[in-house]
Formats: sequence, structure tokens, C-alpha cells
Amino acid sequence: MRSATPPPFDAADKPVIWTVAVSRLSELFRDITLEYDELATIEPINLGFDEAARHIRERMATERCDAVIAAGSNAAYLKGRLSVPVVIAKASGFDVMQALARARRVSERIAVVTYQEKMPELSEFAATFGFDVAQRTYATEEDARAQINELKASGVRAIVGAGLITDLAEEAGLTAVFVYSAASIRRAFDDALEMARLTQLESNRARARVGVVADTLRARHGLNDLRGDSAAMEKTRQAVVLYAKSPATVLIQGETGCGKELVAQAIHREAPRSLGANRPFVAVNCGAIAESLLESELFGHEEGAFTGARRGGHAGLFEAANRGTLFLDEIGEMPLALQTRLLRVLEEREVVRVGGTRPIAISVRIISATHCDLEQRVREGRFRADLFYRLAVLRLALPPLRERGEDIVPLAEWSLKNALAALGARPHPNLHAEINACAPLLLRYGWPGNVRELRNLTERLALFLAAEPLQALTPGFVLSVAPELQASASTGNPPPQPAVPALPALPAGAASQESAAAVLARFGGRRDAAAGYLGISRTTLWRRLRAEQAAS
Repeated sequence: MRSATPPPFDAADKPVIWTVAVSRLSELFRDITLEYDELATIEPINLGFDEAARHIRERMATERCDAVIAAGSNAAYLKGRLSVPVVIAKASGFDVMQALARARRVSERIAVVTYQEKMPELSEFAATFGFDVAQRTYATEEDARAQINELKASGVRAIVGAGLITDLAEEAGLTAVFVYSAASIRRAFDDALEMARLTQLESNRARARVGVVADTLRARHGLNDLRGDSAAMEKTRQAVVLYAKSPATVLIQGETGCGKELVAQAIHREAPRSLGANRPFVAVNCGAIAESLLESELFGHEEGAFTGARRGGHAGLFEAANRGTLFLDEIGEMPLALQTRLLRVLEEREVVRVGGTRPIAISVRIISATHCDLEQRVREGRFRADLFYRLAVLRLALPPLRERGEDIVPLAEWSLKNALAALGARPHPNLHAEINACAPLLLRYGWPGNVRELRNLTERLALFLAAEPLQALTPGFVLSVAPELQASASTGNPPPQPAVPALPALPAGAASQESAAAVLARFGGRRDAAAGYLGISRTTLWRRLRAEQAAS
């Protein structure tokens, strides 16, 4: 029986729910959606697995979504890859009984195929009612297809399952019985609405309790800001979602510019509210503050603790981050004397201000980051082994950009569009094609500064493009703005992908000796290619052509 319908939301507070399904489940979602029009804004996404995850993450960078409803293997896949809550539509025991009854009308030999786990109560049910029911599980689509083919070979003629299973069963020429009922889908919609209500209520309570957190203490970035479709980035996002569920310390390791603080903020924001996701996120660079000041900044000080101490004392960053997250960047640069104090704070969960004697209880989650090899520093005696193991309960190694070759060009395009937007400039309609033409140049560079260096480069390019709107983004233009890309062979870093074609070399003095018309003819009239070869803009190329025509 369907639960009592909750009162409608105000128009401004109406929750946004996305349903994710393919095949026949999407049709059931569509039918049920009509019943909830007044209660929520519901949109279907007819994609599955990786395509659905990428689509949702991309949209959530700019759009609001309060919950996602999915079922079966699709739901299990999305749950660990999205920051938004995923409500799993589940078939009830009554659904299974009805489906088995329909299958029994077709054949005495029937099977139930489920994702990863069997139904333990099904065996007892089958024995009680004299059903001959085979149970199989699957993990991937290929696995599911293999199971169905084996069942067919063993004489099974009817198969009960979710959307993927029924599609594959029909493909194999078997009778497919869909296990979900409208009642089960309604329960999922009701759960999604309730989840939206509880989230809103908790958010209002938190605001009333602590007020608005200052911008300097707010984590601005989340899971959707970790961009890239490479396997390495997908693994990183999955780790963020998993680690966010635990209060344990996290050590993030990676080269300079890999986005360690971005990942730390994402872990903080993806955490449940009980772990402080709506509380402060405080960051400190342990290598950027003098040792004499770092102790006071971290632990605070009492009045008169030292010359220049603030009247009335000063709360340290541990107190500022209470019930939230303290991010210790470049933890490997922390002096040994402070490492001892930090270890004590982590063990005792209380802090004593400099010059004070009264312990102050704190509840802070610690996320630390480093670009150096902490284990090597432990062996050298430059970092305490007990502190290292206390900080590294959970570890996350971020891949350098050169190992994410498939992400470089899309990241460059996205960063360039953002940089142009910040300058109030509009990108060229053919920017996508232009930046792909520069792909060999971008891919053969080692990117020692990683994503930060790529972002800085696109900001530089955007400044020049905004100043000259007719300028095309050609390899020649990119090299004129970023000559360091030309010296990529000397970086010593391996290319991120197999060897890419070299850019056309322009011999010394060739540009002045060869006419613009001749170069244009050589490139078949393609002005972008000719301008790139000459290292000039399309506008300059046009002017040179006119000058040559006038001179002749």
C-alpha cells in the first residue's frame, strides 16, 4: 500500500529528482512520474552506467539535483560515483512472487537472475510451493549474457529479472518477465521525496544553529569539480565518495598542481552532516608559515604567551575547524617539534594553547597532503613514523596530468572557456575543433606543473584571445604565447599517449622568404593552417595577402 502523500513543496523548494533507467524500466518511471508532478520536478535520464555518471556529474556542475532514482546494477554503479543521493528502487517479495507466477504459466523451468546477490528466501519459497527455480547472479553485462545462455542450454524457458536481464533474455529467445511493479517504483519516489525533505530540514537547523560559515572557512569545491573521464580520475572520484563516509584521517599524495586541496574539499563536502560536511573547512600550508608562528596558528595562544601575543588570547586553527575539517597542506614540511604536538592532539582529541594549561576538547577531521615521499622522510628521521601512520589511515595518490593523457585536451578546452568567460569574452564557435588541432602540441608536453600549469596556460591564452577576437587558436599562436611547449622534449617526461605527429617545422627565415599566398596555396586555401604555419593570426594573414596583391 502506498504511503500517505506528503503535502506539496513550495514552488521555490520543490525538489529536483532525476530518474536513470534504460529499456522497460524507463517506461515505468515515466508512467509514475505523472503522479508526482505537483510534488517534484522530475526528469528522466535514459542512459546507463558510465554514460549516466558522466552526464550527471557534468550537469551538476551548474544544475541542482536533490536525488537520483535508479534500480539494479545501474543503481549500484551510480551509488559510488555520484555526490547526489542515489535512491535504489527495489522489487518487493510480492513483486517476485507475481513475476514467478507469470513465468510459471509459460514454463516449468524458470530462473531468477539478480545483480551480485541471490535471494535467500527464494529457495524456501520454491520448495514450499513446488517451484523449480534456478537462481543466478551477475556482475557485468557480459557475465549476465553468459548466465542466460547457460540457463537456456540447461532447458530454462522463462527468466525473471530487471531491465538488463529481461532485454538479454528476449535477445536469447526466451520469455522475459519484468520483476518491478508500479508499487515498488512509487516507494522509491516516496523515499526520494522524504530524503529531500530531511536534507532541507537539517540544512535549516544547521543554519539556525551555527549561522552562515565565513567564506574563508567554506569548502567551495566538490566531486563535480574533479574533472576528467580517464580511468585514473574515475578511481579518484570513487575513493573520494568512499573516504567521505569515514571520520578517519586521509593522506593525499601527489605532485605539485595535481589538485590535492580540491580533493580534500571534495571529501569534506561529500561527507554526511554527522561528519561535519556543513561545518568549517580550514586549510593551512605548513611550509608557508614560519616555525615560530605555525605553532600559534595551529594551537592558538593565551594572552601574554609571547611578545606580540594578542590581548585576550587567540583561538588556533584546530579550534576554528572544530566539528569540521582541518586540511594540513605540505605536511612533510612541518618541523619535528610541532609533529610531536600534532600527534598528541590527534591521540587525545584535545588542544592546549601556547602559554596555556587548560585542555580544550575538539572534534576535527584531519586531511593532510604532501608532494614529497613521506616514507622516505621517515627513514631519514625527518618525519615521525608514529605520526605518519596516524595521518595515513586512508591514503589517496593523485595521478600526474601526464598519466591522464585522455583528459588533457578536454581539460584545456573547459579551462579556456572558463577563462574567457571570466574576461567577458565569448569563445569562437569552432573552439572545439581549434583546440583539437593543437592536441599534438598539448599531448607531447610533460606538464610538470600538472593541472595548475594547464589552467595558468589557458588563462594566458584567454587574455590574448580576448584582446584580439579574430585570432584563431592555432599551434603557431599557442607557441607564440607559451614557448615552453616547444621545449617539451627536454623535460624528460614520457608522453602521456603514443607518439603524436610533430608540428610542421618552419626553417629559420622561411617566413620572410615565402609569400603568404604561396603558403595558403600549399595548405589548400585553409587559412587557419597557413596562419599557424607562419605563426601569425588569421587577421595578419589577410593583411599580408592584401598587401601582396596590391604590390603585384
